Amino acid sequence: MSTSGSNDPSPRLKYLVLGVGILAISSGSILIRMAQGEGAPSLAIALWRTMLSALIILPFTLLGKRNEVKALPGPSWLLAMLSGLLLGIHFATWISSLALTSIISSTVLVSTVPIWVAVASPIFLQEAISRGVKQGITLALVGTIVISLSALSESSLGSNPLLGNALALTGGIAAAGYLLIGRRLRPHLSLLSYTTIVYGMAGLTLLLFNLVSGTAIFGYPPEVLALFLVIALFPQLIGHSSLNWALSFL
Repeated sequence: MSTSGSNDPSPRLKYLVLGVGILAISSGSILIRMAQGEGAPSLAIALWRTMLSALIILPFTLLGKRNEVKALPGPSWLLAMLSGLLLGIHFATWISSLALTSIISSTVLVSTVPIWVAVASPIFLQEAISRGVKQGITLALVGTIVISLSALSESSLGSNPLLGNALALTGGIAAAGYLLIGRRLRPHLSLLSYTTIVYGMAGLTLLLFNLVSGTAIFGYPPEVLALFLVIALFPQLIGHSSLNWALSFL
């Protein structure tokens, strides 16, 4: 396995990539709502997002990182697959929430990821939480509660805000597990190998969800397929991959 931390980039580059990733991920909720407006089911959107991204990078992994993937120890394989499972659950719950509550409420609740990561990091990663991080988490939690309560009193914000908010919160917890595992694996596993395994496993998880729920996977018009591709390219390949790159250093 490659040692990603052996060539430590500058702090400016780390935060630049992280910022680009956040901006790219932020486009996801809007693009997903557009696809839902065209009649695409939430689970189908999640499946196409992850599966397309995995298929796009798979040839590069086979060409350049095949030996690394073959040499990956069994426990690391299991962790990477668990990360993909959690990512699949994250997308299944969060994207479903966007059809039930407002974009603002859904995005705020799913963005409670830092709270759950900070709670779990000292236990699983032995990474201490600074005072500034604790203050930021407290402020974010207060804002989350305020926005969630306001969403419950405004019917225009979704057909079922309570269920939508609960799904978004579940998605945030699942994403925290996905990031914690990424922090564990990425310093010793290349970005390409890690994301191929994780996005692929997420796609397989969502394929199962679609089959069990009877959700149509194919037969969508060209404009919806184009949205699927844009979602896979920007919030997933650029956004999530930027975060996964930064996990090796931050």
